Amino acid sequence: MVRWQPGTRERLQGTALLLFTERGYDETTVAEIAAAADVTERTFFRHFADKREVLFAGQEDFLGTFTEPVAAAEPGTPPFVLVRRALESAAAFFPDDRRTWSRTRQRVIDAVPALGERELGKLANLKVHLGAALREHGVAEPAATIAAETAVTVFHLSFAQWIADGEDRDFAAVAHERLDALTEVVHPGR
Repeated sequence: MVRWQPGTRERLQGTALLLFTERGYDETTVAEIAAAADVTERTFFRHFADKREVLFAGQEDFLGTFTEPVAAAEPGTPPFVLVRRALESAAAFFPDDRRTWSRTRQRVIDAVPALGERELGKLANLKVHLGAALREHGVAEPAATIAAETAVTVFHLSFAQWIADGEDRDFAAVAHERLDALTEVVHPGR
């Protein structure tokens, strides 16, 4: 079951996700979401541009979770350390009480190809922003792009495991496991 939060925005998200799960994404209208959340359609549109945005809201905060630790790092910090810090910061964006919401959200996205494309676009956008943050921090090419691509791949794999049925470790533990696996690939025996 999707957990509902007390604020209107969060209530709309919880209601929408519940309806998407019960009826299907394409079959659910904004009017139905608003009515079920006991608000007007106008209120819905104050919070979201359309029903798709219910699933993708918070992009700026998501990007900042990765880029802010890079910007705050000491000059000369190695790229892999920056990647590790970005992923550790991302763990705060995915607390354990958000896992059920994330699992359900991903099922809805997986069921609708257009939403899956939007999710891939979100990850591509993260690569661009993280690469820019790394370059601004002084990481030269091609290392900046490789580090950004690597960070997003590790994030994507970590997120997929974190929302997997039966997984109960926190996001940080899952991400560290994947970073350790990457280290073993790049530097065997370390």
